[in-house]
Amino acid sequence: MTWDTLRQLAGFRAAQGCAISLYLDLHPSDSPTAGDAATRVNSLVDQGAKSNGANRGDQTHEQRVGLREDFERIKHFFSEEFDRDGAHGVAVFCAGLDNVWEALPLSEPVPDEIKVGRDLYLAPLVPLVGRGEGAVVAHVGRELGLLYRLRAGKLEKIADLSEEQPGQHDQGGWSQARYQRHIDELAKNHLKTVAGELERQLRRLQFPGVVVVCPEELKSEFGAVLAAEARNAIVGWTTAESHASPTELYEVSQPVLEKWHRQRESQLVERWKDEAGRGGRAASGWEETLESASDGRVECLVFQEGVEHSACQCPACGRVSVNGGRCPLDGTEMEQRDEGLDLAVHQVLAHGGQVLALRDQPDLEPVGGIAALLRY
Repeated sequence: MTWDTLRQLAGFRAAQGCAISLYLDLHPSDSPTAGDAATRVNSLVDQGAKSNGANRGDQTHEQRVGLREDFERIKHFFSEEFDRDGAHGVAVFCAGLDNVWEALPLSEPVPDEIKVGRDLYLAPLVPLVGRGEGAVVAHVGRELGLLYRLRAGKLEKIADLSEEQPGQHDQGGWSQARYQRHIDELAKNHLKTVAGELERQLRRLQFPGVVVVCPEELKSEFGAVLAAEARNAIVGWTTAESHASPTELYEVSQPVLEKWHRQRESQLVERWKDEAGRGGRAASGWEETLESASDGRVECLVFQEGVEHSACQCPACGRVSVNGGRCPLDGTEMEQRDEGLDLAVHQVLAHGGQVLALRDQPDLEPVGGIAALLRY
């Protein structure tokens, strides 16, 4: 998952029918076979068909038929088309009458869940964003130049600039020294070429985090030929054999990405505590945070994984609040929703903010597990 993907999904709202969001855990201990997964999908689809969202009283005949067809399409996809190919989870979004179909393999397990409503249910995806998914891994050497992108727990090659350099000259004297300088110059030009392609890919991907895998002696030389933006995108360095496979590169990159994410969590929490402690640009708890999210004031929404709270939403303008009643903006009666966290996520993404799910920081427990850093 990338921020771009998440924002695109958050921007969708079903206009013609209903939107179905289905999450399936594919961890081998829970879904050892395709049959096990298909059985759970059928159970989820039945659950979705009986949900309040699928049985709204204002649905037309066409919408009810379209919803049944969407449920059948999901079942057919898992029984006939889906290839788990190492994925640990999958998210499927379907709204046939609005021409939406998206099946996303996920790098981490997600709880089995299905939601039917006007918007897509996105809260389970947030913990994946920034935890390495979408990161770039650059395997660099004097001859190596392999760029990968992390997707669904695997490294996919996006560029190969490896080139064989001339071997060591075996003559002594001036000829050998001159030839060695020639080899060094070729290696330097190679590193510049790899750096240029890395910069190009990062611009295309809107600068995700980068892990550089290279020999220790090349670290400063490669860093020196990178532009500032690309150098700033590097979250860590590590080493591996020159012939390391994508699987081995993934294994050495994961600890680097996890360390980076833990540091980012800690820095954001400390910043929130400082702002909240002096009455600055911070919101604490569900009521303050939902209000700030609706006002477009949230720079970064922060919550502890697993938290949830009911909330209310205005069906006309989308404003969310802990309390019901009439919307303060347009007077429309607000609707009760169980997924308060998802409502907050949508509001923050719609207004250009970011969202961070905390896995290792218990600091938000006294404020209900949710808070925000504010723009103003």
